[in-house]
Amino acid sequence: MAVALIVAAVFVPDPVAGLVLMAGGLTIGFFGLAVMARTYWKVSAQKADIDTLAGIVGNDASPCFVTGQDDEIIYFNRAATDRFSAVTGRPLSYVLRYMVANPSAMLFRLQNKAQALGAAQEDIVTRDGMLGLMVHQISGDRYLWRLDAEQMAQGRGGVGLPMLTVSKSGTVLFMNDILCRLLGQRMETLEEVFNDLPLVSGQEHEIAGKDGPVQALVAELEVASDRREIYLLPGVSDGQNCNGWQFFDELPIPMIKISTDAKVVQANRLARKLLNDPMSGATDLGDLVEGLGRSISDWIADAIAGRGLSRSEVLQARKTDKEVYLQVSLSRIEENGNPVLIAVLNDATELKTLEAQFVQSQKMQAIGQLAGGVAHDFNNLLTAISGHCDLLLLRHDQGDPDYGDLMQINQNANRAASLVGQLLAFSRKQNLQPEVLDLRDTLSDLTHLLNRLVGEKVMLSLSHDPGLRLIRADKRQLEQVLMNLVVNARDAMPEGGEIRIETEGVTLLHDMERDRARVIAGDYVVVKVSDVGVGISPDKIHKIFEPFYTTKRVGEGTGLGLSTVYGIVKQSGGFVFVDSVPGQGTCFSLYFPAYDKHELVGQKAGAEKEQPKTKQGEGIILLVEDEAPVRAFASRALRLRGYTVLEAENAEEALKTLEDEGLKIDVFVTDVIMPGMDGPSWVRKALEKRPDVKVVFVSGYAEEDVVDHQSKIPNSVFLPKPFSLADLTATVQKQFH
Repeated sequence: MAVALIVAAVFVPDPVAGLVLMAGGLTIGFFGLAVMARTYWKVSAQKADIDTLAGIVGNDASPCFVTGQDDEIIYFNRAATDRFSAVTGRPLSYVLRYMVANPSAMLFRLQNKAQALGAAQEDIVTRDGMLGLMVHQISGDRYLWRLDAEQMAQGRGGVGLPMLTVSKSGTVLFMNDILCRLLGQRMETLEEVFNDLPLVSGQEHEIAGKDGPVQALVAELEVASDRREIYLLPGVSDGQNCNGWQFFDELPIPMIKISTDAKVVQANRLARKLLNDPMSGATDLGDLVEGLGRSISDWIADAIAGRGLSRSEVLQARKTDKEVYLQVSLSRIEENGNPVLIAVLNDATELKTLEAQFVQSQKMQAIGQLAGGVAHDFNNLLTAISGHCDLLLLRHDQGDPDYGDLMQINQNANRAASLVGQLLAFSRKQNLQPEVLDLRDTLSDLTHLLNRLVGEKVMLSLSHDPGLRLIRADKRQLEQVLMNLVVNARDAMPEGGEIRIETEGVTLLHDMERDRARVIAGDYVVVKVSDVGVGISPDKIHKIFEPFYTTKRVGEGTGLGLSTVYGIVKQSGGFVFVDSVPGQGTCFSLYFPAYDKHELVGQKAGAEKEQPKTKQGEGIILLVEDEAPVRAFASRALRLRGYTVLEAENAEEALKTLEDEGLKIDVFVTDVIMPGMDGPSWVRKALEKRPDVKVVFVSGYAEEDVVDHQSKIPNSVFLPKPFSLADLTATVQKQFH
């Protein structure tokens, strides 16, 4: 076009038109030359890149391809020529069409990954077995593909057995040539391959062969979460000799052959590895596994007789370094006219571990319920014991001969109450009184006591984050947690050492999953208590929070210290984790949600509103308590302070008393947990007609739903059992004023 415009400009009579045509022709010619030069340069650069790549991958044993953005092959090496035919000018998806079910989608997916990351790799199920495919982005629109030749040569599809790969839904992803010949064609679903679904690994199944049904032993291997490989072992029903199976040792599934006298006479490579035994000769099965719950020889005899073959057993390997559980499926075959068993072994360790964890959680929950129930009853008894002891002390001064005995009763009742508190802490049913705390102040107040606890040979050091935020917890219980951890750290260092208590603020940008717990993203205050002691062995570290479990000598520990820590921290909305290296030390990390300072200001303002004490002994109290000794003590204590007390044994009796509309009641004092209607339920009903009555709830432990209901009742307070005479009268007095 440029030449035509220039020629036309010469013959046009009008000089102005000629100049215009000449200029246009020269402009088009210039741009044309520029495009040609750019194309030539680009092609030359690409050729240089291809020449460079050819020098690198030209002699690679694996097939390599270079493709453009449109999947067209630009270069392929010698291995690709040997492995594939008709490669020139074809897209890579065309070359792989007989190996992969949907090559275009697979290549597009990997190419997108390479664009984002620079490279990508994937193991792909092909018609020849497992194929490793890697791709690198070598320029803006050029990609180098490499097919893993080793995997191509040694893929599982090369095992001399009929095999197929299926998806979770039963779609056939791959079927090797041996199985294709057996079936007559490539099938799409498991229903087309087998006549007796569902499949059971280690059992005999019927295959829909092209020449009629064929019996074969099925062995399954899960290779990924979304697919599994199925191998078919011939010669099960037709009497073929198992010793002739040249493929047995290379099977990708652990298998053993068992004789009628319960001896393992043959085991393949994976079975020997799983059982951790070379098995150079016949080996008793009982020497390899245990945990059946019955005689191994009886089990084998039943299987030889054809009984129990449909049920697999989970056994534990004896000779492994760590706990290994095996799911064993037996199948009976004939060898030279004699029955033998083929056992397919599946590693069930992970499943067994999950089962053990579930059983452990159920056990811990049951112990927690038992501890809570026992603690509730004990708190009632302790309330009666310490309460009546307080009443006796009112009539005996220090010079009385009985005063010392009464004080012993009182002190031991308090010790018992502390032990019950530990049980409640473990079961997470103790009565907490949370407040917003600054851990720096709490630890400062506690330092003197902690230094006395650790003794002279142990040094206690504290380190605080200067910008530490606040937490919300029960101060008394938090101090108990820190004391328990410090005492344990001290006992772990009999020769002395250093205990470090560190506090820091942590912000989790993402959820943290650890030790089967999930810590939600957010701001946390972390307290770390670490020592340089003997540490905790890995086989014991998962048991340390169990109640009554201790590594100390008899008489040196109750086994409730760490279970108390766990219960208090969890009930406070926190998390506790432990890291330990035997011989180097242990570190406990406590995570508490962080709070802002304005919450502390509101709390202090509320505290300042408390009114001063006024005189006591005026008013009428309705006391509702199902435990007669507790009711007797509480009524006497309140009457001694001048109050008029009406008693009721249960909620129903209390409501009946309140049917007298002329009866004036100032305060309800009621137990929370009672037979029949519980405390919050009857109080809520009574307040419908008497909305101005104040309420004092008492209980030996706190059920979550009951405590939630109590907190919603206006003008109500909570008094935990066991309580003393002074505690009861002071709480009631506050409600009057």
